[in-house]
Amino acid sequence: MAHFTGGCYCGAVRYDVSHKPLGMFKCHCRSCQKVSGGPYTPVVVIHTKAFKITQGQLRYHFTETIKGEKHKRGFCPECGSRITGAEQETPRDFLAVTASSLDDPSLFKPSADIFVSHAQMWDLLDPALPKFKEYPDN
Repeated sequence: MAHFTGGCYCGAVRYDVSHKPLGMFKCHCRSCQKVSGGPYTPVVVIHTKAFKITQGQLRYHFTETIKGEKHKRGFCPECGSRITGAEQETPRDFLAVTASSLDDPSLFKPSADIFVSHAQMWDLLDPALPKFKEYPDN
């Protein structure tokens, strides 16, 4: 999976990723639950330089992280599909795309559950995946 593509529900936003993912996980943080409408967000972490919008443009919204930073999330301005996350106001070396935005979502192979301290009791966590209370480095 050194190259993959994706986009939003309506097709107004398309992207291309030209490098293999840095990681994949399920984020159970409360803000991911609220913006996704589900128990977690399936996330593919990639190099920022490998990500290119090929059609349309994203609209950004911000939520506060547990570290007090601003978490930047990119959405399609037409249909509202969430495309990106894990971005900061000050750019860094990585960002994330939602696995649900991949053209081939079967490429998503999570290696961990993060923010399980926020997981809902009705969410059936995969017992085979490592669990982290918050960020993997905590």
